[in-house]
Amino acid sequence: MEVGNMIDTRLRTFLMLCEIRNYRKTAEALHMTQPAVTQHIHYLERAYNCKLFHYENRVLTLTKQGEILQTYAQNMCYQEKRIQIKLQEHEGRTLHIGVTKTVGGYEMDEKITNYLKVKGNNICVVMDNTDRLLQLLSKGELDFALIEGTFDRNKYASRMYKKEEFVGVCAKDHPFANKTVLPKDMFKEHLFLREEGSGTRHIFENILKEYNHDLNEFSTVTTISDFGLMMHLIKELKGITFAYKSVLKHDHDLCGFHIKDHIIYHQFNYVYLNNPVSLEAVDYFDQF
Repeated sequence: MEVGNMIDTRLRTFLMLCEIRNYRKTAEALHMTQPAVTQHIHYLERAYNCKLFHYENRVLTLTKQGEILQTYAQNMCYQEKRIQIKLQEHEGRTLHIGVTKTVGGYEMDEKITNYLKVKGNNICVVMDNTDRLLQLLSKGELDFALIEGTFDRNKYASRMYKKEEFVGVCAKDHPFANKTVLPKDMFKEHLFLREEGSGTRHIFENILKEYNHDLNEFSTVTTISDFGLMMHLIKELKGITFAYKSVLKHDHDLCGFHIKDHIIYHQFNYVYLNNPVSLEAVDYFDQF
């Protein structure tokens, strides 16, 4: 049975158009004609007595009503997928979760180990940046995501997993090691950051913006998507980065440092679609 085939075809067309924002490309993706896509959207607009999209300056955007329908349709598709999986489970359960690279590399090993010790349990873990995980969550491909980045609290439900201090990170023989430094000294350093879309980068950029600074003030900024490689380069090249304090527990060759008058804490959150099936998945996993 094809996953999602119990959901009205017109709703699936609507969700695809929400993602692609182009009628022609949506038709190609769904192997339909463009007039058929238009008919599906017009049917929904008549059924719900509202406009779902607004087209201006060759840009297609969702109306407020369209955003509401998108949220409900995403929940329906996710729950349909979970029903099919649940009906096939005879013992234990299977979860599809997303974790950001910071969280996945330094926070989740023990929890996942304990979860898998239960007979019949299985798990699929996707490790990616915050933006990509939120996209997968919206498509119903994840039960929940554990992220440290920012997200739209009007679109997603959430629960705090833990609160962690956000600190500077450097090699143990770096002049900043275990010290509190002035902001002006930080800009002389070789800064390593994750790619755009990652939670730690977004948090750090917001901190800089709050104090009227930006990345251009650093002498050198290098972008590395792999956290392990980044830590290796920081040690070898005597660079710095900013991350959660838990990173330091796993590598004794790294040390933390603080910026004067800047003590920052940030949350790790379970983020999920706002429905009881997703919440139950979070409750089950969190007990481990």
